[in-house]
Amino acid sequence: MIPGKVIGRLVASHALREFTGVKFLLVQPVDETLADSGKAVVACDAIGANVGEFVYMAQGREATFPLPEKFNPADLTIIAIIDVVTK
Repeated sequence: MIPGKVIGRLVASHALREFTGVKFLLVQPVDETLADSGKAVVACDAIGANVGEFVYMAQGREATFPLPEKFNPADLTIIAIIDVVTK
């Protein structure tokens, strides 16, 4: 799983049929200190995350499981909201 912070929303004028009803969010991956880690990515939202929230993303085949359409080409999907980070 990849931790990240939701930094924006994405509106697609055209999307595959498999993504009907799926929200896309712009997520900045973060490391264990919550510092930025790499470039921002687009992820499908399976749980209703909002801008400013820290989230976990599933990658690869696991990213396709939480979405409504069984067979889809998703590569990153938000699967959890991080409520608290402790050290």
